Amino acid sequence: MTARFFLVKLVRAMLTLLLVVSFVFVILRVSGDPTDILLPDDATADTIEYYRTAWGLDKPLHEQYVRYVWSVLHGDFGISLQDNRDALQVVLERVPATLQLGLAALVFSIMLGIPLGIFAALHRNSMADRLTMSFAVLGYAMPNFFLGILLILLFTMSLQWLPSSGSATLWHMIMPVATLGMAAAGTLARFSRSAMLEVLSQSYMRTAKAKGAPRLRRIGWHAMPNAAIPVVTVLGFKIGGLISGALVTETVFAWPGIGRLLVMAVSNRDLPVVQAVVLLVGFTMVVTNLIVDFLYGWLDPRVRVSGASQGA
Repeated sequence: MTARFFLVKLVRAMLTLLLVVSFVFVILRVSGDPTDILLPDDATADTIEYYRTAWGLDKPLHEQYVRYVWSVLHGDFGISLQDNRDALQVVLERVPATLQLGLAALVFSIMLGIPLGIFAALHRNSMADRLTMSFAVLGYAMPNFFLGILLILLFTMSLQWLPSSGSATLWHMIMPVATLGMAAAGTLARFSRSAMLEVLSQSYMRTAKAKGAPRLRRIGWHAMPNAAIPVVTVLGFKIGGLISGALVTETVFAWPGIGRLLVMAVSNRDLPVVQAVVLLVGFTMVVTNLIVDFLYGWLDPRVRVSGASQGA
């Protein structure tokens, strides 16, 4: 039954990817003709028709869609209209830079957000709690582009401590990582605090205290594992969102990842590259959610049992 449950979720994930690709496919083609941007203004009608035929844009929309889905299922994402290279190769060349930024931001958000949330829960209603949650809300609410510009103005323009663009050294990573990870850290802090407060109010925590268990043991062995379940959910969404969320951050700091590539591809109407990026981001979100489902079952057997019964 458990296998059936996860098979159902896998089928739903594939349908989600299909819907994402379909939506982007239609929207990009309705928005305009790529030849209007990629070809010069003085291009002749014969030249325009030649490229429309070469790129398959002369076919009816439904025929373009069927051919594209069939090609994707066979690992063919088309040829970049801008670089005249395989679109998937163009995207994969940028993935290492995005992963480097995203993983660093993830570590930053975990190391900052979860300890702050636990600290706030253990000092509930104190000044430290209010200050910590104010910082968390500020980090969550502040837009990436605004925070990035503030950091550039402070640490690059004013203090001249850090470079504002590029990815050549570790110093180039500090501001993009802080910008991308701050919102996730604020979210993790809020959910960690709420989950920890709920666990601390449970009867088994009072029982452990009555038995004389040390405070660190009660928190480390009883409270934190049970409080981890909602945090894992939020963390799963944040992992998938770090790649898509990097779009703005990479643009602000000229970071050579897929976020910046997507912005350039959209502006140039490089349809194969845009669709490859969107499919990659969607695939990341879907896989992350599936991993979260497995972690649910590992952290709490009740979730595994209820999931199996639903799959049946």
